[in-house]
Amino acid sequence: MIQVGIISDTHSYIDDRIIEHLKDCDEIWHAGDIGTEEVMSALKAIAPVRAVYGNIDNGKLRMEYPEEQIFTLEGLKIYMIHIGGYPPRYTTKLKKRLDEVNPNIFICGHSHILKVIPDQKRNLLHINPGAAGRHGFHHQRTIIKMVLDDGKPKDLKVVELGKRASID
Repeated sequence: MIQVGIISDTHSYIDDRIIEHLKDCDEIWHAGDIGTEEVMSALKAIAPVRAVYGNIDNGKLRMEYPEEQIFTLEGLKIYMIHIGGYPPRYTTKLKKRLDEVNPNIFICGHSHILKVIPDQKRNLLHINPGAAGRHGFHHQRTIIKMVLDDGKPKDLKVVELGKRASID
C-alpha cells in the first residue's frame, strides 16, 4: 500500500499548505510546469518524487526530468505527461501513445482544471490534479492524494489549498 500525492502546475510556487498535505505521502508525482528547482527540492525533502517537465519549464528542468514517465507501482501501470487533454478528446499523437503504453492510470496537468475521469474506452483512470500554483486562470489551488493498494487506486481525495490569488 502506497500513499501518493499528485501535483501539477506549481509555476515556481510552493507553500506550507502543500508541504503539510503531502507530508504523509510515500511518493509525490509532479505532472509538469514545475517552474524552479526550489519547488522540487521542497518536494524531495518530503518524499521521493517522480516528475515530468511542462511547457514553461526551462532547459535545466528539462534536462533533469523527462517529457513522460511510465512506471509500475502496486501492480498498476502509470503514464504521466504534462499536456494530455481529456477522454475522449486526446490529441491523435496521445491517443496512439496511450494505446501503446496501455496504462491503468493516466496523469497530466497543463489545463489547471481538476478532473478525475474514467476512460471506459481505454480502461484507465484519467487524473489531472488541477494547479497548485498561483499562476493561471484557476480559482482554487488543488492537489490530489490517493492510495495504491494491490492493483487498485483507493481513497482518492481532492485537497483544496486556497484561492489562487490569496496571500499566504
